[in-house]
Amino acid sequence: MTRRTVRPAGGAAVVIGGGIAGLATAALLGKEGFAVTVVEARDEVGGRAGSWEQDGFRWDTGPSWYLMPEVFDHFFEMMGTSAEAELELVPLDPAYRIFSGPTAAPLDVRSGRAEATALFESIEPGAGAVLDEYLDSAADAYDLAVSRFLYDTYETTAGLRDPALLRRLPQLAPLLTRTLASYVEKRFTDRRLRQVLGYPAVFLGGSPYGVPSLYHLMSHLDLDDGVLYPQGGFTQIIAAIERLARAQGVEIVTGAEVAQIETEGRAAVGVRLVDGRRLAADLVVSTADLHHTETALLPPEQQTYPQKWWDSRTPSPGALLILLGVEGELPQLSHHTLLFTEDWRSNFDDIFGSSPKIPEPASLYVCRPSATDPHVAPAGHENLFILVPIPAEPGLGRGGIDGDGDALIETAADHVIAQLAQWAGIPDLSERIVVRRTITPGDFEADLHSWRGNSLGLAHTLAQSAVFRPRNASKKVDGLLYAGGSTLPGIGLPMCLISAELVIKRLRGDTTPGPLPLSERARV
Repeated sequence: MTRRTVRPAGGAAVVIGGGIAGLATAALLGKEGFAVTVVEARDEVGGRAGSWEQDGFRWDTGPSWYLMPEVFDHFFEMMGTSAEAELELVPLDPAYRIFSGPTAAPLDVRSGRAEATALFESIEPGAGAVLDEYLDSAADAYDLAVSRFLYDTYETTAGLRDPALLRRLPQLAPLLTRTLASYVEKRFTDRRLRQVLGYPAVFLGGSPYGVPSLYHLMSHLDLDDGVLYPQGGFTQIIAAIERLARAQGVEIVTGAEVAQIETEGRAAVGVRLVDGRRLAADLVVSTADLHHTETALLPPEQQTYPQKWWDSRTPSPGALLILLGVEGELPQLSHHTLLFTEDWRSNFDDIFGSSPKIPEPASLYVCRPSATDPHVAPAGHENLFILVPIPAEPGLGRGGIDGDGDALIETAADHVIAQLAQWAGIPDLSERIVVRRTITPGDFEADLHSWRGNSLGLAHTLAQSAVFRPRNASKKVDGLLYAGGSTLPGIGLPMCLISAELVIKRLRGDTTPGPLPLSERARV
C-alpha cells in the first residue's frame, strides 16, 4: 500500500453540508487531527435525512430503512464507540408487508433464510429452493461488494486487477451485463415474488429494468440479514454522529450557505458564504449535491464534472413524499408497507421513460413508524410517511402543508391516499387525517440543491456504479474532495458513511479496495 498525504493532518478543513456524509466526514477528520468547520445552509443538520414536526407528530423526511448494519458498526468503531452504545435498534417483524392490488390479501415478508424460503415455497412450489440458491449468490455478491468495490477510491486500478478478482470474472460478467429484472424473471414466475426481489432497485435510485443484476445482493440485506429501526427515528443517527463530531472539536455552523469554493491557482483555500464571510482552509470537502458543487460553486475552468457531463447522466427518480398525521390506529399497515401495481413495468416507464409523468395508480412505499416507536405521534394517533417514486422533474410543482401545495401535486397526493385506503382496507383514511404535508422534486431542488430534484443521487446504472461513479477528488482543484450520495460509493446512509471513510483513505493515499483494517481503525 502506498501512502501520501494530500493535505497534512493538523490543518484546517471546511466541510460543506451537514448531512450524514458531512457530519461523518467531519468526525473522522477531527479524529485525524484536523481543525474542522461544517457549514450547513439550512437551520438544522441532517440534509436528506431530515426531520419535520407538527402538532406533536415527528416525521423522518428521508431514509427510513436501517440496512447494512455492519457499515454503521464499522463507522462507530472507528470513532471509538458502537452502534449498540449510540442507538436503540429494534428488529422489525415482519420486515415489511406487501399489497399487490386493491383486492389481494396482504403478504408479510419476514427476515431469515428459513422464513423467506418457506414463504416463497408457499406461493410458488419449488421457489423455496431457488430462493435459497439466489440468497447464497446475493450474500456472495454482497461480500464481494464490501471487500472489493465499496471501499475503493479507484485512485488506481490495483484492486480491479487483483488476480483473485480476475478469476471471478466469468461469474461476475453476467451479473454486470444483465438487468436485475431479467435475472429475477428467469428464476421466479409469481409476480409478487418477482417484485419482492426487484423493488430494492428503487433504493439504488433506479429500476429493476435498468440496474445490473449484481444488485441482487440487496436481497441479502432484507431477507437474510434483517431490517432494524432506531428508536426515536433516523434523526437519532444524525444526532449520534453530530455528538461524535462535536466531541472531536468540530464546529458546526448552520444557516451558512456557501456561495463559492475559493482557490489560489490550483489549490482550494477555503469557502465564501452567501453573507460574505470567508473561511480559510487547507482542505475543503464538499458533501453537497455534486452537480451543485461543480456547476454553482466553481468556475467553468475548475469543474471536473461540468454541465455537459451531467447532460448524459441518469438521476435517481424524484419523489412525492406525503407526511400524514392520522387519528386512531392503523393495524392494516406494518412498519414498512409496499404497494405494487400489476403493470409494474409501466410504472417505471412513467418515471424513467421518454414521456415522464406521475404514475397512476402508483407503486408506493408507506412507513408507519408509530407501529414501533411511541415518540413519533401523540397518543391515539399514527404517523405515516408515503413515498411515491416520480420523475426527477422540479417543474411538476412544489408541495405544501394541509393541501396548500401546487394543484397537480395535491391532486396526486389525494389519489395516493385514496389508493392506500382502498388497497389496505382503510375506507375512512382521508377523514382521519389531522396533519398533511407534501414534498416534491421542486422542494428537493430548492431546499437541497438536488440535481433535477432527484431524491437520492445518481442512479446505480452500470455506467454510474463503482469505477464509473464520480471520484471523490477534484481533478482540477487540489485539496478539494467529495463525499455523499453523488459520489463514491453511492446512495444511502451506509454508502454515505463509507464515502466519509474514503476521504480519509484518499488523504492517506490508501489505495486498498476494502475497509480500513482493525489496526487502522484504532488510528483514526
